[in-house]
Amino acid sequence: MNQVRRPTRLCGRVLPVMGAVLWCLTAPDPLAHAAELQPRTVAAFDRYVAATEARIASEVQDPSRRVWLDTLPAERRRAGLEAVRRGELVIERLHTTDKGRSIDIPDGLVHHWLGLVFVPGGRMDDALALLQDYDRHAEIYAPAVAGSKVLSRDGDSFRVYLRFFMKKIITVVLNSEHEARFTRPSSAFAYSRLVSTRIAEVEDPGSPGEREKPIGQDGGYLWRLNTYWRFVERDGGVYVQCESTSLTRGIPTGFGWLIGPFVTSIPRESLAFTLETTRRVLAQQ
Repeated sequence: MNQVRRPTRLCGRVLPVMGAVLWCLTAPDPLAHAAELQPRTVAAFDRYVAATEARIASEVQDPSRRVWLDTLPAERRRAGLEAVRRGELVIERLHTTDKGRSIDIPDGLVHHWLGLVFVPGGRMDDALALLQDYDRHAEIYAPAVAGSKVLSRDGDSFRVYLRFFMKKIITVVLNSEHEARFTRPSSAFAYSRLVSTRIAEVEDPGSPGEREKPIGQDGGYLWRLNTYWRFVERDGGVYVQCESTSLTRGIPTGFGWLIGPFVTSIPRESLAFTLETTRRVLAQQ
């Protein structure tokens, strides 16, 4: 993996710490040099996803485990349910293991988050209709989604285009394609799986010279994205749960303090924004 340019000895050892910070903040994008997505990174992520999906498959078949809070000890479950019913977002960082052992992701990072909201008076049909309305996602989830379109549909299976906009010190725009499938075993429960099939970073977005960087040879801000939604209608409303696993480049040596917050906080903030927007829109219907 390419290394980013580091501060000179003068910046790192002689100037005060604030000087080093200002240098790094005003320097060119420290991730401007392309990171190359390696086959071993993809293989490790696929292994992580397989283990995660095996757990999800068992949960969606068990009515007592379809809402994440129901899998927690009694006290935590009660506190979580009270929080979501007050209109709060419950969000948790997850970590999938393989037979109790961590899954190493060489030259990459996995970001795994789960969030849950509750919509009093909400209906399952409305929740599904909202999530399946991909042509309007750029309107509903702006500015995080800057463009959206259904490319094809076959019943409850979709192929969609989404253009992501991320800004935190630096701005990143991504063109992506995904396959989504919705399953509704009963009138009160449904779930979906949305998997990225193509993600390309956009250079000079919105300009006449806009172009996509070679896939897998870019800033490494987002290489893979899987999201797993669940919808449970009960308790006088609908629970909306989303679990996401994403893959990015690792943090370049020496820039953890600067790049770390961007790479690690964006997945959590994106999930929180998506769920809170979903709750707000459903509450207005």
